Amino acid sequence: MKKIVVLSLLLVVVFNFSSCKSEKKADYSKGDTVEVKKITSKYSLSKAANEINFTAYKTTDKVPVGGQFKKVDITSGGDGNTIKEAINQTEFSIPIKSIFTKDTSRDFKIKKYFFGVMANTKLLSGKLIIENDSLGFANIKMNEVTEKVPFTYTIKGNTFSMNATMDVSNWKAIKALESLNAICKDLHKGADGVSKTWSDVALNIKSTF
Repeated sequence: MKKIVVLSLLLVVVFNFSSCKSEKKADYSKGDTVEVKKITSKYSLSKAANEINFTAYKTTDKVPVGGQFKKVDITSGGDGNTIKEAINQTEFSIPIKSIFTKDTSRDFKIKKYFFGVMANTKLLSGKLIIENDSLGFANIKMNEVTEKVPFTYTIKGNTFSMNATMDVSNWKAIKALESLNAICKDLHKGADGVSKTWSDVALNIKSTF
């Protein structure tokens, strides 16, 4: 009889121990569960092929000099169920060091004697705003100044294309422009012998989703 009682007590203890162990495991698993949110947006700028092209001008004949920035970082927004939604309210930054004009000497001069003369301009940053089916504007920060740049745009297939013109004098960058013109004085001379670097820069940006 004593053996039966002792055996019964052992079974109760084992059962209770197993129950506690099982409950702890369940609580641990529940506490460690992490909900993963899936991005359901159809269009994402961070995954798109983005081209940022610009055209500057030299000599009194306004000879175009093309270039591009090879990198852009999307810092906020950039996703949407339509291309317009993905573009609208997007914030971005462009590293100055990513400039590319197919001439390493020119790239160096632009980085050092133009952007390098400005205040805290290792990046160009901004925000895109879509106004209607063809117009928008970008708030662009450069030389510690933020200015509004209107643009026109089209959407054809999966490609967004925008065109705009910046006048760097609006960003108080004339000193930087004069610095660049001084270092490129002979290269920016035209047939009339006058060296000139224009303050307006054309922008053409494409994003293919």
